Formats: sequence, structure tokens, C-alpha cells
Amino acid sequence: MEPGLKTHVSGGTATVTISNTGKRNAMTVAMWQELPPLLARLAEDGAVRALVLTGDGGTFCAGADIGSLRDTSGASQGLAVVAEEALAAFPRPTVAAIRGYCVGGGAQLAAACDLRFAEEGALFGVTPAKLGVAYPASATRRLVRLVGLSAAKYLLFSGELIDCARALRTGLVDEVVAEGELDKRIAEFTAVLASRSLLTQTAAKELANGTWDVPPEEAEARGAFWAAQARESGDTAEGAAAFLERRAPRFRWPEG
Repeated sequence: MEPGLKTHVSGGTATVTISNTGKRNAMTVAMWQELPPLLARLAEDGAVRALVLTGDGGTFCAGADIGSLRDTSGASQGLAVVAEEALAAFPRPTVAAIRGYCVGGGAQLAAACDLRFAEEGALFGVTPAKLGVAYPASATRRLVRLVGLSAAKYLLFSGELIDCARALRTGLVDEVVAEGELDKRIAEFTAVLASRSLLTQTAAKELANGTWDVPPEEAEARGAFWAAQARESGDTAEGAAAFLERRAPRFRWPEG
């Protein structure tokens, strides 16, 4: 089977599967190029409430396909950054579902997701020091924000693999599940996401991701904007009414 990205949408969840099983799902140049427009199409689908990124078979992604990168121009080295930023900018919640190796470019993609759920036995590594590669600035900042300065330096300096327990302690992983239980847990969690307020999720994602490098007054203005959106859409009133009436809320945003 040719390497590529497989997509499936069901029950409000879009699942994007990295598929290059002959090379532990390493990302080829074509796959890096394919991801941003694929994400753009899914973002336009109003039925998609969450996105899951996973790998085919027993591995998430072992990084970039070094052979394919070696044969291309230097400009192709930025493809991973473009794909990573497109994933980080996806407007709905994103979850990396990780089995096996999550290394190099695979770890870069996982870190760009909002959350990471891993099956016991998964291994994680950020490996540019093994290749003499300068890790991109955007990916470095994202890793530091995710795991902290010391843990990021450990991963970047050494290129060593860490197990699920250590990944969980550092914040690289949000939840670890027993072997064979990952698909079930992901389905449960994405169903929860789909039942919650899309307005809350959209606002929270923008404010959490976008307020690090802006003046406080700009961050406050965006917070005020979203508070007004919640009031005007009726979602705040609906959430309170549903709570008092002990029923599931019927959120309407962005339809209004």
C-alpha cells in the first residue's frame, strides 16, 4: 500500500491515520504536503466536532522518512513546520491517539495536538540531536510550553526515548490506557467533546494558544469578545437552564 494519510469521519469525529507501515509510519514529503489541505477541508465540515490523529497498525509515527527528505531541496525541510502549524491551528479539539513509537516528526505532530492519549508500551523521543538537525523554533517553543524547560532540554539534548510513565509525569502525555483499550477510550472521550459547548472549546483553544505573545490588553479584549459571543448566542443561558432542569444542553453556536 502506498504511503499516505487516511481519513474517516464518523459521529462528529474525524480520524486522520498516518499510514506508511513499511517504515513505522514515517512521514514522506508527499504526506507532509498532504496534511495542511486535508486539515483545511475537515475544518470546513461543520459536522466535525473533534479530530483524532493516529498511526496505522501498532505505531503512531517514527518521524520523517529520511530517505525521501534527503533527495529533495532544502526548502522541503520546512514542510514539517507547515504541517505542525496547520494541525495546531485546527479550530476544533485535536487528540493524538498513540501506540508504539512516537518519535521525531511524530512527536512534533503529537505535540501540536491539543491532547495526547497513549497506550501502555508507547515510546516517545525528540531526536534531532541524532541527525545534526536544528529543531524548528516553533516546535521548540511548543515543546517547552508543554513539558517545561528542563524536560524539553533533556529530550532535545539527548534524543533518548522515554516511556509512557515518564511522558505522563512531564506532561507530554495526558492519559495512559491499558493495551488494547485505546480505541475505546478515544471513542468515549470524543463523544464527551461532541456533547460540550463548541463555543467554549473554540474560545478556550484560541485564548490558551494565542495569549502567550500578545499584550495583556489584547488578550483581555479577546476574552471579552468570547464572553459576549456566549451571551448573544444564548449558549450561556441554555447551559444554566439545562443544569437546573437536569437535562442535556442544546447548544446552538455558531448557528445562533
